[in-house]
Amino acid sequence: MTSYDGKNRSSVNYLKAVYCDGPEWTPCGVSLMDATWIKYREGLEEIVLAHPRLFPGHTKGSRDFDQVNDLMAREGRKTDCWGTVWDNVARGLSSHPVEFPLENWDDFESYEAPDSMAVEEFGPREDWAKVRERLDRARRRGDIARGGGLMHGFMYMRLFYLRRFENLMIDMATDDPRLPKLIAMVEGFNAPVIGKWLDAGAEFMHFGDDLGLQDSLPMGPALWRKWVGPSYHRLLAPCRERDVPVYLHTDGHVLEIIPDLVESGVRVLNPQIRANGLDGLREMAKGKVCIDLDLDRQLFPFATPSEIEDHIGEAFETLDTGCGGLMMKAECEPDVPLDNIEAVCSALESVCNPPEPDRD
Repeated sequence: MTSYDGKNRSSVNYLKAVYCDGPEWTPCGVSLMDATWIKYREGLEEIVLAHPRLFPGHTKGSRDFDQVNDLMAREGRKTDCWGTVWDNVARGLSSHPVEFPLENWDDFESYEAPDSMAVEEFGPREDWAKVRERLDRARRRGDIARGGGLMHGFMYMRLFYLRRFENLMIDMATDDPRLPKLIAMVEGFNAPVIGKWLDAGAEFMHFGDDLGLQDSLPMGPALWRKWVGPSYHRLLAPCRERDVPVYLHTDGHVLEIIPDLVESGVRVLNPQIRANGLDGLREMAKGKVCIDLDLDRQLFPFATPSEIEDHIGEAFETLDTGCGGLMMKAECEPDVPLDNIEAVCSALESVCNPPEPDRD
């Protein structure tokens, strides 16, 4: 999508960053976890109010500091539509899988995949007529009609949510003959949803699947290309055919497969800086895909404010093309001191230069 007709200033700027077409500013943002609000409360709100360029529309008292918006961040166990059981032991942070419906291959023969037209991760699927109306409203506002609607971990991670991670790695390494059937089942859940979003008028598709470990791919590039990459290529084919840009969030080390992801149709990649390194991202991604950089959340709890300023400045100088192709994100967990959250916000405003919010 290269036409900016009918889009508001923020949407045009975002698209110009995506297409390296000279945006006015570098899109940026700060994500504050529910647990961070629970811990810092009014102190955190003071920082948010001091940075309206990053948090437009926030007014004093508008946030219930104890609210937990995300079901996965609520305490206790919950079971998703696939039968995977999740547990949360830290209110305000995400859950982790603890029970896996296909941990034993013996259960596969009688297992029935959920109907993706009827259910989403933890409940009934939204009516597609309402989805279309929502996308139409976004277009009328001049916003980008963003779609997706797939669970985080929609493909690769879903395989180990079903099998358990250790089992999946053995399956890949030993060419287990049942694995292609499992992959086809997960693809079969996802593909109709992608098609429905595109038919409903989505102008931008968003996906999340954490493909890497801290410093490597979990199964190596060759096995990734054998077992995971083909699914990406098939699932994203409708987006490529309609020239609908794809945004992919992926945690962990993914340097070796960035060319594969771009070939599959990923136009905006959201990688972690520490897992991939600035030099690696400059070599493999700069100018080849728009980078929505996940700044070093492992640095934020321990650095000084000046070190944070240096980190964000260096990342910008290394990856900015001069005509776009870069965005920057910072996620602040409750282990990040307030002074460092303030430093993150100030540095992003200084480097990325987002505009003042409209006052009307």
